Amino acid sequence: MKKFLSVFPMILLITSFGLVGCSQESSNSTEVENAPEANSSGPLTINTELPSDQEILSKGPHGETAVSATTLELSEQDMEKIKKGKYTAAIVMHYAGNDWAKAQIDGLKSSFKRMGVEVVAVTDAQFKPEKQVSDIETVLAKDPDLIISIPVDPVSTAAAYKKAVEAGVKLVFMDNTPSGLEAGKDYVSIVSADNYGNGVAAADIMAEKLGEKGKIGMVFHDADFFVTKQRTEAFEATLKEKYPDMKIVARGGITDPNQGEKVASGMLTKNPTLDGIFVVWDVPAEGALAAVRTAGREDMVITTIDLGTNVALDIASGGPIKGLGAQLPYDQGIAEAILAGYALLGKEAPAYIAVPALTVNKDNILDAWELVYHTEAPNTIQNAGK
Repeated sequence: MKKFLSVFPMILLITSFGLVGCSQESSNSTEVENAPEANSSGPLTINTELPSDQEILSKGPHGETAVSATTLELSEQDMEKIKKGKYTAAIVMHYAGNDWAKAQIDGLKSSFKRMGVEVVAVTDAQFKPEKQVSDIETVLAKDPDLIISIPVDPVSTAAAYKKAVEAGVKLVFMDNTPSGLEAGKDYVSIVSADNYGNGVAAADIMAEKLGEKGKIGMVFHDADFFVTKQRTEAFEATLKEKYPDMKIVARGGITDPNQGEKVASGMLTKNPTLDGIFVVWDVPAEGALAAVRTAGREDMVITTIDLGTNVALDIASGGPIKGLGAQLPYDQGIAEAILAGYALLGKEAPAYIAVPALTVNKDNILDAWELVYHTEAPNTIQNAGK
């Protein structure tokens, strides 16, 4: 049996947008690299520059009211207590193919380093439920105290996560939860971005660039994935409520992030008078950008969610991608680690935590990059913005 600091251990499960893997035991994995420390002294919190009074528009996957991640904190004394337990953690991701995932993992690893928690595995399911189930089984063989994860599919992965619960593992979720698990009983909390708020930001940018009128296409995530549904719902609701002269006239679903170009290309062929396209996140937005260029539609306005390198470069260059709503994945990772610490200390945690939304356009692209990734933008993006 594991020895926890509290006699009433809480169960954490962490899920969202994985990187490397468990060890050479898994064909999907490699050895974990050491993470740099986020901040070397003082309490562990997310970025103190983020506004603590910003309204969170998202609700949790079960209708939970959001508590801002700016309220979370582990004191130095808390971290010293955790270090004495010599705990271990595994990060079980759904996908590792973008900058968001890497930043999320960096935030987790840097925070766990301060807490004295050893990260024994980081896995990438490549958006395949069967791979994630295998990853969870491989990770459980390492006997971790904590698992931080985002389920690829809430239903088909549920049994594997329940095995973790039965093994006494504390679980923290990113963005979504497996079916049948309860907050406070099977997991501590869900941590997410304000995805609804980011959808609103993408709609507002689209409206500004098109003069609040036009025909819009939407590339949505055709899957049972709570956070991506929130984005498209927010975008559509904002147009309907605030911009009545902007109409969504075409919709195309993707089940794989690499389908963005194909879906957007078909959309443009059937609707050659489109004025703008909203894409549910940055990787398929890169595909939509390629489709727009192939069609010779450089006048098109594209907005999306998530500040990846390629979309940031296009924004800075004044290309068709005019702006986006950004998550703050590094800070989300810090928040998840703090909640893992709460569980180890026996502290009560809110059921749903959200990190504030961030509106990004050409005017603030460099400052936004630093907020999102805790580092300066790459030279290519800095030079493009000059």
